[in-house]
Amino acid sequence: MKIVIAGAGEVGSHLAKLLSNENQDIILIDENADKLAALDAAYNIMTIVGCPTTFGTLRETNVGSADLFIAVTPYETDNVVACSMAKSLGVKTTVARIANYDYMNPANREMVRRMGVDRLIYPEYLAALEIITALEHSWVRHWFELHEGQIILVGVRIHDSAPIAGMQLKDFANTNHHFHVSAIKRNDESIIPRGDDYIRNGDILYITTTRDHVHDLLDLTGKVNHRIKRVLIMGGSKIAVRLANMVGNDFKFRIIDNDIKRCHALPAKCEDCDIIYGDARDPELLSELGIDETDAFIALTGSSETNILSCLTAKEHGVKKTIAEVENIQFISQAEGLNIGTVINKKLLASSSIFQMLLDSDSSTSKCLALTDAEVAELEARPGSKITKAPVRQLNLSRNMTLAGLIRNGQGMLISGNTQIQPGDHVLVFCLLGSIHKVERLFN
Repeated sequence: MKIVIAGAGEVGSHLAKLLSNENQDIILIDENADKLAALDAAYNIMTIVGCPTTFGTLRETNVGSADLFIAVTPYETDNVVACSMAKSLGVKTTVARIANYDYMNPANREMVRRMGVDRLIYPEYLAALEIITALEHSWVRHWFELHEGQIILVGVRIHDSAPIAGMQLKDFANTNHHFHVSAIKRNDESIIPRGDDYIRNGDILYITTTRDHVHDLLDLTGKVNHRIKRVLIMGGSKIAVRLANMVGNDFKFRIIDNDIKRCHALPAKCEDCDIIYGDARDPELLSELGIDETDAFIALTGSSETNILSCLTAKEHGVKKTIAEVENIQFISQAEGLNIGTVINKKLLASSSIFQMLLDSDSSTSKCLALTDAEVAELEARPGSKITKAPVRQLNLSRNMTLAGLIRNGQGMLISGNTQIQPGDHVLVFCLLGSIHKVERLFN
């Protein structure tokens, strides 16, 4: 597949790196020659120095032959214009990164399509959705579900106090038939486990189950699902504004920011929030605000380090749920190791949206979750595909992947070695980074 990416900023560069691992034909456009040179030397991509809103640059990429054009420059208007121009030159599908919810309004959607933009990526909106999920399921790190919860994958950290800590996976499987440990995040590495692996203290387990049994995991993992109502947000960012406008009356938000101008502007954008001028890193101010009685703390400043440290401080005050925006991907494993709670990264969320489009361009129900070094995807088994030819144990599948669960005729079920995938099954696949399109070929 030929993919042209306009913009070598954080999101564009990260997408190019990920997609180059998938053996796609990637062309990256940017006006910064130095930035492109570094990426060109490190990854299997083609780079073109130029402006993506000029016909000359787009024709140089032969954009009309591309399957996908992704505009992720920092400027919303440039992204929309670049998509419009690329569409006029014949590209099949265009994707624009936006920073304004107005583009996503259903009343404006057809007009946006007529402008030449087929799909939209709004990272702040995706981040807000992820935060809401984290607040609703306070005991997990990740929550990923298919078909209205028929199959659910949770990522949960295990401590020594958990009943399953120290168990061998084959023993866990023999005594708990409603769960499948699909992967283990241990230190900085994601592992596709086998029966002789042990569950260790500090592991983040990715466990697949069905809707009827997900609550049984609370006891097995030693967790409590705390009801979240009172939420303190550090940083009046775009994510905070979008979040405040999405949750309704489910949560009571207070936003604290150390920029007085932003504090004056926020009440008009977040009508039901209390806005506080101050520095959330100040322990005395946190005490005055009643941090000890706060159910959740969300750090959304522009500094990953500040967000991580602030969540640690909130944890020391007994806050049950902490969420940090960590935009430096190299910090994510460190943040998870510090046990700060849920980590939000807009680049990974944008990557999930792009992978979803690549995996199933015709379906709005397909889902994909991009982690730092692994991917989770829903794939449909096509008639005649290799994945349907024999029971799973006889397929000689790669050790870099596992089939966790499936949806058949609207019902969720786990997959064992004796399961035979049938055409039309929607299968939850967990694989290591760079393997998703090799896996996809098994289903087509």
